[in-house]
Amino acid sequence: MFLPVVLRSTAITGSTSLVEPATDPVLLRTLTDADLPATGRFLLKAGWVSRVWVGDDYVVRLNTDGRFRDAYRHEATVINLLAGSGVPHARLLAHGEGPDGPWYISERLPGRTLHEAWPTADSATRQAMIESLGSALRALHQVRVPADLLPPWLAAALDGTKPWAAFHPPVVGATLRQVEAARRASDHDARLLDDVADWVQERQPLFATDEQVLVHGDLHGANLMVDQGRVTGLIDFAEALAQPADVELDLILRWCAKAREIPPTPDEPGLDESTLTEVPRWLHGAYPELFEREHLRERLNFYDMFGELTLYAQHPYADDRKAAHDRIVRLLSGHNYLDGLVW
Repeated sequence: MFLPVVLRSTAITGSTSLVEPATDPVLLRTLTDADLPATGRFLLKAGWVSRVWVGDDYVVRLNTDGRFRDAYRHEATVINLLAGSGVPHARLLAHGEGPDGPWYISERLPGRTLHEAWPTADSATRQAMIESLGSALRALHQVRVPADLLPPWLAAALDGTKPWAAFHPPVVGATLRQVEAARRASDHDARLLDDVADWVQERQPLFATDEQVLVHGDLHGANLMVDQGRVTGLIDFAEALAQPADVELDLILRWCAKAREIPPTPDEPGLDESTLTEVPRWLHGAYPELFEREHLRERLNFYDMFGELTLYAQHPYADDRKAAHDRIVRLLSGHNYLDGLVW
């Protein structure tokens, strides 16, 4: 998720408090529902929309945001697709819904998040982690996936049921729908949206022959587990969907360019972007196919336009809609967050 509209991340970094053993009644009820023992130590961690307990052997997440109540069900579906794929991920132990809300329990992976490991890692270790990420992504993008795979909450948002949630991840085929949604806003700029509609229609043929692959949908430092210079797991598949593979690249490059605006939790800073300048080059070396699409910059601009349009149409605050308007104007002139990134 990307500020100023970070809403969905369930990353397990953040402020913590120790529960030893499990005494929190919510945690106890969840473990009972899952038929798992409440033994060992549990560390309570903050999240954007989830309460997270990291145990000695497994991680318990409880969704506290009703807008995404079906996210764990979708994540379980995606995890089942990964069986035998070679994609590093946390094994699902149980999921369900109890009196406190939807819950999801997975095995605990070795290591810690890349966000936590990055500041103290030397350059060689950082490069090894990103190269390992490239291998993981190549495996992910080879998983057989239904062409219509879409998180239910995102499908509802695109249909207008809960439109605020649609800003991310990008869905190529729904971009013109976001133009029309923006036209319904009382303070819309009609001339700008006419230009945007033409811009979108001119670029849609770029995607006409794309293969739809499994895309994680929210890759940044807090959703990667690492240990000893390698990725031990991609985590939080609640936004995974079938889209062109370079949607993933848009998300990663955006993180590199705006890391301080993408903190793992509300009360933590994001990484310093100056420490991520080599990430695109390292990823390119490990997974060159991800960068080899014809008209790559235009494709990445298109994905960016999807998000900005949705913010312009749906953000509840006028100042943020104005900021999205200004970024759209800049994007129409060929400039955005990608300026200055080198890969």
